[in-house]
Amino acid sequence: MLILHKLAIVILLLVTTATDAQQAQVYRLAPGDKVAISVFGESDLSMNVTLAHDGILKYPFLGDIRVAGLTAPELERTIADGLRGDYLISPEVTVTIQGFRPFFLNGEVNRPGSYEYQPGLTVEKALALAGGLSPRAARGKIEVRRADSDSFERVNMDDPVHAGDVINVPQSFF
Repeated sequence: MLILHKLAIVILLLVTTATDAQQAQVYRLAPGDKVAISVFGESDLSMNVTLAHDGILKYPFLGDIRVAGLTAPELERTIADGLRGDYLISPEVTVTIQGFRPFFLNGEVNRPGSYEYQPGLTVEKALALAGGLSPRAARGKIEVRRADSDSFERVNMDDPVHAGDVINVPQSFF
């Protein structure tokens, strides 16, 4: 029985690690994200940078690269392909997300403001970061405006939160 319990824990850890890795590969870069770019053996091509408001990265030898909308693996390939041939024979490029752009909480929460996004974040966890709901919060009317939308939509506590989202908790009238 103990062996089965340990096996279940190992499987759960593997699934959780795989899920986090999948989220990192699907996450789309945007202005405000902090990334570390490393080119093996080429310190002058390695950098830590916060993506500018226009979503363009000025990279040595390659000039302007449109980064907004790319995943970390896509950016790795873009840089490696650009450096291959003229500059390096077989560049090994690694892109790591060092910090995510924030999401925002306003309305009837104890500490409204901006908070750094974290993979796997739900509305419930986001509200916990803000110190929870105020006593006057309308729990069933929480809404979010996604970074790529102009309108708010109602959400549940277990719905995901994405970087750049604006979560609004209205006041209850009763």
